Amino acid sequence: MRLTRSVLNRLILLSFITAGSLLLMAVRPAPSATNNLKLALLKYNGGGDWYANPTALPNLADFCNRELGTSFARDYATVEVGSAELYNYPFVHMTGHGNVVFSNTEAENLRNYLIGGGFLHIDDNFGMDPYVRAALKKVFPEQPLVELPWEHEIYHQRFEFKKGLPKIHKHDDNPSQGFGIFWEGRLVVFYSFESDLGDGWEDQEVHNDPEELRRQALRMGANIIQYAFQQ
Repeated sequence: MRLTRSVLNRLILLSFITAGSLLLMAVRPAPSATNNLKLALLKYNGGGDWYANPTALPNLADFCNRELGTSFARDYATVEVGSAELYNYPFVHMTGHGNVVFSNTEAENLRNYLIGGGFLHIDDNFGMDPYVRAALKKVFPEQPLVELPWEHEIYHQRFEFKKGLPKIHKHDDNPSQGFGIFWEGRLVVFYSFESDLGDGWEDQEVHNDPEELRRQALRMGANIIQYAFQQ
């Protein structure tokens, strides 16, 4: 993956919180220039199964290493919404089937992480939609969650998705949709809804998905990773 020097000068996000206030400035390294940079899984409160799809991120890391020339570690990090450790990970993935609750402090921490250069991918594993929308409203009350057009760059990275987000699992049998939150013109949250990319990333025997569906899910995942690191 060819990345500009300006990308190399953006962060693995900065540091520390003092008494409820965050100092953020970040230089995010290109995946191909990293030595075993880790993807991260977001741990949240509310009772939802944030830990769903345990084989998803390792398989996505392997796929990106093969197809994008990245050097992600296969073992991912688990990071809590309100933790300073969040700033160590340029890309954070969130999933689950149920309730999501962010405290005021957690919402502020996540907001500052995203404003400072971080990227959050949320994958609805069926059932979390009304909860995650409310939680995001707490993080960005002034920024709407909007549907991305099929022409958006996230669908046209290493792999082409001319009709937008691929449909991996049936769920409510509605079309898959990709939503986003923008901050000062930059996409900081990508929400894959009615698609279930994470199930497609898992080991084949977990859901017995056809290989072509798994391939589409992994390709879309690679696009999200590539887009997040090249902004």
